Amino acid sequence: QVQLVESGGGLVQAGGSLRLSCAASGSIYSATVMAWYRQAPGAERELVAAMYPGANRKYADSVQGRFTVSRGTAMNTMYLQMNSLKPEDTGVYFCKAVMRGHDIWGQGTQVTVSS
Repeated sequence: QVQLVESGGGLVQAGGSLRLSCAASGSIYSATVMAWYRQAPGAERELVAAMYPGANRKYADSVQGRFTVSRGTAMNTMYLQMNSLKPEDTGVYFCKAVMRGHDIWGQGTQVTVSS
């Protein structure tokens, strides 16, 4: 079973940048969807960005133009570049892979944006 581990979270001031990484313990080459979600305190988990076959990307309206999702050249890592961060971007960020119809989640990494 492939495991996902997020890293790169932390505390940053509004307007700053962070780069999150999602490392897989095995190959995720066959993943049909790779995505980043976030969950703010007291809120439901929401989709932030996703990658689909054919290099298609989807972003939440709230992060469009500020966040960029990508995969590493080794194909077992996914990144989320977050620029122009806002306090409302605060939350726990999770990565997810969909493989053979199953959702695989990481444990999450905390991002806190101070005003």
